Amino acid sequence: MIPGVERVQHSDSPQQRELLRVCRIGRAQGLKGEVNVYLFTDEPEYRFAPDSVLYTRDGGEEYVVEHARTHNNRWIVKFDRLGDRNAAEAVNGLELFGEPDDPEDMLEEDAWYPKDLVGLEARLADGNGLGLPDGQVVGKVVDVIDGAQSLLKIRLANPVRDEATGEVTESTALVPFVDELVPDIDLEEGYLTIDSPGGLIPGI
Repeated sequence: MIPGVERVQHSDSPQQRELLRVCRIGRAQGLKGEVNVYLFTDEPEYRFAPDSVLYTRDGGEEYVVEHARTHNNRWIVKFDRLGDRNAAEAVNGLELFGEPDDPEDMLEEDAWYPKDLVGLEARLADGNGLGLPDGQVVGKVVDVIDGAQSLLKIRLANPVRDEATGEVTESTALVPFVDELVPDIDLEEGYLTIDSPGGLIPGI
């Protein structure tokens, strides 16, 4: 999941399901109701699989995917509600939302939403390659930056200061979010561990 994904409540549900923003419909494509979409998800193959259901912001209307394809790095989707170009043009700008994955399934797959990671305490892993004490607090995760590789932005518990002036010169670190560097995540206890190579985290 990408950082900053918007979450809204599905108001029609007695269980008040949260919905995740998936896409915004753009211009019509062709004459048969296909539309270009702008993504807010990093798993379009899953979200736009045939028969997948997306919802309007309030959850009141369903848009079922008939088929989807890519063209020039753009996703083009055909929804069941859009039978022709006029219908497709009428929904230009509409944002659609999907239900979040089952938490138990995500846990088994080591998948995480950015909101799950922000706020976690970052500690050094047991037996870390730096030879520093196990569990030493590095700082706190304040953001998850998405790109070619996701990065954890960590606000350092001990910012680096200029020896002469005492002014803070580095207050954060960026750690690639990969298993080798972030071996453990414990949401219940509120921390994750980092096995950092030298030079990755300022001051360590």
